[in-house]
Amino acid sequence: MEQALWYLFAGTRGGETRARIVRTLSERPRNANQIAEAIEMDYNTVRHHLDMLTEHDVLESGENEYGKLYFLTDRFEQHREEFETILDEVE
Repeated sequence: MEQALWYLFAGTRGGETRARIVRTLSERPRNANQIAEAIEMDYNTVRHHLDMLTEHDVLESGENEYGKLYFLTDRFEQHREEFETILDEVE
């Protein structure tokens, strides 16, 4: 998971956007449209980042396809401290 976090938030373009998504979901679960509104970003861009975060087990989504909510995974929460360290180094 550590390598995935470095890749997602420091190793590729879009790390800042993905960090904003994680911070938004730390407040409460949201669907893609709500996330896009909260971070003031294009819906399609947000969808791309949600897919990447889900693929790397940072996020999981509910069952319902329409308006499905995204949640931070338990695995990510176990590595939240590493996430914060990465962001401190990147910023």
